[in-house]
Amino acid sequence: MSEIIAGVEIPETAAVAEATRLMQEMTSPLIYHHSRRVFVFGAMHAHRLGLEPDQELLYLSAMFHDTGLMTPFSDVEQRFEVDGADHARKFLLDRGFSKSAADVVWTAIALHTTPGIPGRMGPEIAATNYGVLTDVVGWGLDGLEGDQVDEIVAAHPRGNFKKEFVQAFVEGLKDRPDTTYGTVNADYLERFLPGFHRTSVIERITDAPWPQ
Repeated sequence: MSEIIAGVEIPETAAVAEATRLMQEMTSPLIYHHSRRVFVFGAMHAHRLGLEPDQELLYLSAMFHDTGLMTPFSDVEQRFEVDGADHARKFLLDRGFSKSAADVVWTAIALHTTPGIPGRMGPEIAATNYGVLTDVVGWGLDGLEGDQVDEIVAAHPRGNFKKEFVQAFVEGLKDRPDTTYGTVNADYLERFLPGFHRTSVIERITDAPWPQ
């Protein structure tokens, strides 16, 4: 029997089932429930806006989008979004998805915190970003039916989301602070990591090895 939350059907595929189990095992309940809400909100916004994302790819994008915070995938120091995107792409390619499908998911995850760009790209990329924006900062929440929102939160509780989500970012980024340069992620460390200095582009230009 299909699982339906607020009118949104969870895709019934082997990859979806495996990703769901994997996220339950490798991430915290906070990130797991957040990721599932991101999928549902993203799917709802896509429907409202007339977008037609591949639901399986949207689900995989949503489920992997914050994995870089919890379990770094790469041995190199890189943005957590890229860590999660690399993890998701390998997951898809290892299970026979096409390179183009894997690239869609990679892009959706890599850009999910980048303002102004995902909404101009493909439906899976846009919908992932919309789902994140709704669950984190309430974007578009006033355009959704209250009973649907209640159903989503009942299925995937928020708990003390505002405090715990910020803490998860600080914990996930504090040992790689330089990766937050030029991103909204620097906000977490500037507020909560003692001694953190946000490097500005002005400093980088001024300190560049050019005489003028």
